[in-house]
Amino acid sequence: MRIVVVGSGYVGLVTGACFAESGVNVTCVDVDSAKIQQLKQGKIPIYEPGLEVMVRVNSEKKRLTFSTDISEGIDGAEVVFIAVGTPPGEDGSADLKHVLNVARDIGRVITKHIVVVTKSTVPVGTAEKIRTAIQSELDKRNAAVSFDMASNPEFLKEGAAIDDFLKPERIVIGTDKEGTKEIMTRLYMPFVLNNHPILFMDIASAEITKYAANAMLATRISFINEIANLCEILGADINNVRKGIGSDSRIGSKFIYPGTGYGGSCFPKDVKAILQTARDNGYELNVIRAVEKANDYQKNVIFNKMNKFFGGDLRNRLIGIWGLSFKPKTDDIREASSLVLIEKLLGAGARVKAYDPAAMEETRKVLGDRIEYSNDPYEAVADTDAVALMTEWSEFHLPDFNRLAGMMKEKVIFDGRNIYDPALLRSLGFIYFGIGRK
Repeated sequence: MRIVVVGSGYVGLVTGACFAESGVNVTCVDVDSAKIQQLKQGKIPIYEPGLEVMVRVNSEKKRLTFSTDISEGIDGAEVVFIAVGTPPGEDGSADLKHVLNVARDIGRVITKHIVVVTKSTVPVGTAEKIRTAIQSELDKRNAAVSFDMASNPEFLKEGAAIDDFLKPERIVIGTDKEGTKEIMTRLYMPFVLNNHPILFMDIASAEITKYAANAMLATRISFINEIANLCEILGADINNVRKGIGSDSRIGSKFIYPGTGYGGSCFPKDVKAILQTARDNGYELNVIRAVEKANDYQKNVIFNKMNKFFGGDLRNRLIGIWGLSFKPKTDDIREASSLVLIEKLLGAGARVKAYDPAAMEETRKVLGDRIEYSNDPYEAVADTDAVALMTEWSEFHLPDFNRLAGMMKEKVIFDGRNIYDPALLRSLGFIYFGIGRK
């Protein structure tokens, strides 16, 4: 089977590499010639465990190729995936210009029947816009070429994308044709041998499923953060409360870990997009609007604690930051809470030095030399007035606290992920602040 994946970013590259791993012949297309050249050399532009090896192996076996020309590989392909970015517009709605540009390119080059699949996260109605754009180009060519549409949203977690794709909990496919259903079933058959289902539905339902899923997960995060803040006021411990509610099978324990707010490339963008979609159709999603407001507040929690501890004067204080990416096992710093904290600290006159196992280069692109970058966790806390744990990378879980105590100017720890034992740290002479803990 032959397919084309247009867009070689996070979603497109993982999609292409994993299909190639199953034996499909895949051509990944991107307009960024530098990125394509890099991929041809076996180097990937993103940090994702296991992806670089998979790309290299399948490239060597000629199952995975890269191009800047969509016409390459599309001849003989049964499916073309659109996996380009849909950044938020000024009003929060998804910007579809890249998606529709790809649609027009498809209309200019196809010569026989193909299934066009939206992998990008797009609002309801996008498939019809793509259909119109493709047909318009076919009409300009006077080309009587048939094609069908499908929606196949991705559910990949950064840092675990390979496993998520190869061993999916579910595969959602929206289609309006039985023939398309058969093609997509054949394409995904290697990934459902573990008995997890392919859920076929209408295209509109598939398009909104991704937004609804991310909005629900974001809701759980904001909910537990609000309860954590209340626990702190009342003298309760959120870890006990979390276990108490998580043991209820109707609730479960996933995504109820308090912290400094959600970030990344999906949740913030998708929450904004579903809110705007509702408004465009005369409806207000009050719960989800509150989720976004709660998250905006939560991103300031560590700064507020720090500012209060230092009496409202952070001038010339040196603050160490552990973790810059929005979550472990990725170099993605988009909407990361660490950046909110750093900007607040710099604005208050503090100095910052930071360490992250993967996201230093990406952070430097955003912050430049406004902060110091350290080579390891201990260098990042030397002579500091306080350290803030912002991302729970595994190497931060069991540091040598005696060594830290001897390196820091003041032994103050702000634990933005609640991974440390407050009693242990206090016994070692540290002042400890967590999220929703006594």
